[in-house]
Amino acid sequence: MSSPCALPHSEHVLSRVEDGVLHITLNRPERRHALTFDMYLQLAWLLNMANSTEAVRVVLLSGAGEYFTGGNDLADFIGFEDGEDFVPAHFLGALSRCEKPVVAAVEGGAIGVGSTLLLHCDVVYAGRSTRFLMPFINFALCPEGASSLLLPRAAGYKQAVRWLMLGEPFDAAEAQRASLVTEVVDDGSALGRAAATAARLAALPHAAVLETKALMRRAEARLVQSVLDDECHAFATLLAAPAAQAALKAFTNAAARRATA
Repeated sequence: MSSPCALPHSEHVLSRVEDGVLHITLNRPERRHALTFDMYLQLAWLLNMANSTEAVRVVLLSGAGEYFTGGNDLADFIGFEDGEDFVPAHFLGALSRCEKPVVAAVEGGAIGVGSTLLLHCDVVYAGRSTRFLMPFINFALCPEGASSLLLPRAAGYKQAVRWLMLGEPFDAAEAQRASLVTEVVDDGSALGRAAATAARLAALPHAAVLETKALMRRAEARLVQSVLDDECHAFATLLAAPAAQAALKAFTNAAARRATA
């Protein structure tokens, strides 16, 4: 049965509450669900709403079709100036502070923030051929999402160097070994598995589920927030610098030429 709580309409971030599960679906297939600033704000609103709404017991995050997300829409980053509001921080903060269990279904690709956000999810299923990439260094940028703390802890420092400092891609099996992914499943089945797990979590004693998550994350919660703030400040400063702006423009111009060729 669907919950009566009203959710704002957005064509790029679909949402509904059903049987205690807040379904959030990224829906911008023409850009592989690349996240715009408006989408970040919508996602932050939904996660904050989940914390304060009794009808929501679990959050389920996925991308429509066969792709999770291509990361940031770089067009929103071009022309960014030092001192502007770094909008992705609103979403990253809301996700890291989400008190309800967050389950993610990942297919196709998880690029940039599409990979780092998984560090804040409680259960993640990924299709076998999913490609992961954290290409921040290639745009003269630094990690975000507290990944500079959480990824070395989960994967080991030297593995994190490969992905954050060298920008190397990796596959679903590597993501599972690094604890970004709970289980690798057949392509096309991640959402089904994630939905089943979300339903299981929603059916469990809710107060006990919340307390268990809070206890497991308690030791690092304040540190995560501190690192997240430091990263977002550094990211925004680098983003406004000429090196990042030149790299972003070169990439988007090349992509535009490929699209019209």
